[in-house]
Amino acid sequence: MGEYKNKKQKENNLSDLKKAEKEWQEKKYQKTVDRFGLRKDNFESEAGKEPKALYTPLDLENIDYQQDLSFPGEFPYTRGVYSTMYRSRFWTMRQYSGFGTAEETNQRFKYLLNQGQTGLSVAFDLPTQIAYDSDHLLAEGEVGRVGVAIDSVEDMQRLFADIPLDEVSTSMTINSPAAVILAMYIVTAEEQGVDQKKLTGTIQNDILKEYIARGTYVYPPEASLRLITDIFEYCSQEMPGFNTISISGYHIREAGANAVQELAFTLADAIEYVKAALKIGLDIDDFAPRLSFFFASQMNIMEETAKFRAARKLWAEIIEERFDARKEKSKLLRFHTQTAGTALTAEQPLNNIIRVTIQALAAVMGGTQSLHTNSYDEALSLPSEEAVEIALRTQQIIAEESGIADVIDPLGGSYYLEDLTASFVEKTKKYLDKIDQLGGMVEAIKTGYVQQEIQDSAYQKQKEIDEGEKIVVGINKYRRNNQSAEMDLLKVDSSLEKAQKKRLNNLKKERNQHFVQKTLEKVKSAAETGDNLMPPIIEAVRAKATLNEISDQLRDVFGEYQNRNI
Repeated sequence: MGEYKNKKQKENNLSDLKKAEKEWQEKKYQKTVDRFGLRKDNFESEAGKEPKALYTPLDLENIDYQQDLSFPGEFPYTRGVYSTMYRSRFWTMRQYSGFGTAEETNQRFKYLLNQGQTGLSVAFDLPTQIAYDSDHLLAEGEVGRVGVAIDSVEDMQRLFADIPLDEVSTSMTINSPAAVILAMYIVTAEEQGVDQKKLTGTIQNDILKEYIARGTYVYPPEASLRLITDIFEYCSQEMPGFNTISISGYHIREAGANAVQELAFTLADAIEYVKAALKIGLDIDDFAPRLSFFFASQMNIMEETAKFRAARKLWAEIIEERFDARKEKSKLLRFHTQTAGTALTAEQPLNNIIRVTIQALAAVMGGTQSLHTNSYDEALSLPSEEAVEIALRTQQIIAEESGIADVIDPLGGSYYLEDLTASFVEKTKKYLDKIDQLGGMVEAIKTGYVQQEIQDSAYQKQKEIDEGEKIVVGINKYRRNNQSAEMDLLKVDSSLEKAQKKRLNNLKKERNQHFVQKTLEKVKSAAETGDNLMPPIIEAVRAKATLNEISDQLRDVFGEYQNRNI
């Protein structure tokens, strides 16, 4: 009888609230709107959600707390993947760094570690990303420009000189040549006396988003998936603490996708990787615990926080319902976040400090496991030492001074946030259903569907900025005569390219060429037979074969991908 009474009382309370809300809407809100108007006609967010003026408990009527939210560290992990979150330890503060030669980047790494950074993140130059050595014709003028040049294991050893690899977690943003770069990292650890089983970190290794948004692909999709699953298989046995992939929505978002598309296409990529691994006979619970994700954090603080919460819920459901995962660790969506590069402006660049702070707050309130905060001068150049220090201090001040990290899921229970989170779940599922109908993500990419969706979103976003519907401070509002600030920008010395080529030439002269050739033949043979490629690639790296030489063996067998949708 008491239960019925409480239920009846709840229904009466909601009924009273509906009446009160309607009365407020008519007598207060609408009358004020009629008198003063609204500051804009459309409050629709980037993800296509038109927010109400006010949210109340009525907006949570359809949310079941234990089924949709639950507690941190419990399925479906909406409120966090760990039960204590930042009350036990802060997220990893991992600044993305790399420029010029390995020695220069090594000095930047040491500087950041001394400033309190808790993890390393390597940016590779463009030739390295597309598997060319610094002396290749196509590398001309690009060596060390947007990241560090890594041609051989000797470069990798210089990159991590005096940095103990068993004490630091390293993330490496590399995709097509991920297997070769990972092999170089393994051999570098060997030279330090560190067993690969003790290595922690992440290799991006996410090729599907390259076809969608970024463009640093080398091989066709099927061959690329083979390389990825070879890494899954090898690391599940030999590197249990290393994340074998960072499935990236960041680059999809930077290419122009909205927040829902970023989430949907990232999860669709993840589903494709899981299917590929299962196809070669791997057990879901052997590799799924080492899958990780990488998202952007843009300017709408509530929307971004909701996106991260929805991502955890969706992935937990996908991995359990679609793939029958049993281990709890298999169901955890752990992710790295980077603040939005496309939000940075060359005009009034100091404004970028505020933008980055807002985006970092969203990532922390959304429960990220690691975070990179962009530097205020990155719209103009690679970040200077001063700018990168401010970016790191932004994270440290949020962690140590704001109080946000003291409470798990601090915005949880907000009527607006919970409605947004549910909206993300619903809209993302619609995209996933569409991609399933197309035959999966590889087929959706081949047809150009995903690329077109992103292009349409990017066009609409830029149109809104151009027409003043979307305000960007300093760009289409609050401009000033002198838009730029006097700053000392980082410049990469052009002589470094010449020095890198000379060093590479000396390596090739001094090594045992006969031994190198035999190891390269083993790489090619494994590519042809279907054997796991990691062991022969590691052997070739030990022999001082270069990135380009190893990758050419794979090019000969797999061919190179030509994007017909460009």
